[in-house]
Amino acid sequence: MSLSSSEEQRFSPLLRQVTSHVLVAILSVGLTLTTLWAFPNLQILKRSLPIATAPSTATVETTVETTPETTAPSTAASQQKVAIRNFVSAAVNRVGPAVVRIDTERTITMRAPDSYFGDPFFREFFGNDFSSRVPQEYHQRGEGSGFIIDPNGMILTNAHVVSGADSVTVTLKDGRKLKGEVKGVDEPSDLAVVKINGKNLPVAPLGNSKDLQVGDWAIAVGNPLGLDNTVTLGIISTLNRSSAQVGIPDKRLDFIQTDAAINPGNSGGPLVNEQGEVIGINTAIRADAQGIGFAIPIDKAKVIEQALARGQKIPHPYIGVRMITLTPELAKQSNSDPNTTLTLPQINGVLVMQVMPNSPAATAGLRRADVITQVNEQPMTTAEQLQELVEQSRINQPLQFTVQRGEQTQQLSVRPGELREAASE
Repeated sequence: MSLSSSEEQRFSPLLRQVTSHVLVAILSVGLTLTTLWAFPNLQILKRSLPIATAPSTATVETTVETTPETTAPSTAASQQKVAIRNFVSAAVNRVGPAVVRIDTERTITMRAPDSYFGDPFFREFFGNDFSSRVPQEYHQRGEGSGFIIDPNGMILTNAHVVSGADSVTVTLKDGRKLKGEVKGVDEPSDLAVVKINGKNLPVAPLGNSKDLQVGDWAIAVGNPLGLDNTVTLGIISTLNRSSAQVGIPDKRLDFIQTDAAINPGNSGGPLVNEQGEVIGINTAIRADAQGIGFAIPIDKAKVIEQALARGQKIPHPYIGVRMITLTPELAKQSNSDPNTTLTLPQINGVLVMQVMPNSPAATAGLRRADVITQVNEQPMTTAEQLQELVEQSRINQPLQFTVQRGEQTQQLSVRPGELREAASE
């Protein structure tokens, strides 16, 4: 078939265009193949191809060393690869397996009032043995949290969780329930150690509370309100919050304050930093405030947990006074009150509000309205400072007090006593 001259003129540009496109394609393929042959390490094709990817995750590999005593492989002793989405889940995966639930039962004895049972009316209707049929005791159940600090089953928790308990049941993260034995309790620091029988158990890594700063992340892990394995997130709100400010003056503690939600049942559980290290033990909740919780610094627990595990009593020196911080402004305000019966010196110091009878302070001659300005020649400007100094002193080791009494300065020698002995009197 032949084309006329007019048709040939019409299709010539189209043929030339198609021919040029074909030549460009052939040259491109040839150049690409030549390049890949000459430079095999180039990943041109791989980069140009679309690749399906999963959501970004990091993989954390945890390894727990085993001992020769290991008789069977355990979850804690084997290598685990866990997908971590953020620092919170990373921290919880690190400490979570060591967090336990603690259930307790106490027997409470009730004394029935004899006045009712001696009434002839009751005896007529219920008989003479009615009082013997009235329940005289009942069982009180409680719950809290704790965390394992030793692979053989030592658990750290709050004293108020297990104090006075007749039976203690510990539930592990994997669901196992084991009988717990209370090895030691220290009420002033609200710390206790419970022992369960186990080997190669997961252990919570301990951090350092002295390194904390306000604004650091804080993660509370525990079993609040019976809801096991609950995690809440917040920050460190304040450090060194005294027990008197928290509203529990019978304790000898400076608390970590956090806004991480802490509820009944969280007590004894760990407060964790962003690395998954325990920085505190959740312990106190203010009933009159929302979003505020308190934890015992882990450094305090480190000092006494081994002694508690051995069943030893922790000494707590005391002098036996109620006191507040005095400033010149506070003294001036008090002195300007027409109803005041005391004239306070306008100085910085510690004002004695009350002296307990038969206490070391009473024996030494301290009086109400005395202002303590120095102890062992060290200036005292706050009640918390004096409390800490006494706590770090030794039983029956004299402390030299400088006291402002009215316009006179007194020197008194106070020998701290044992707080536990005073409480039992």
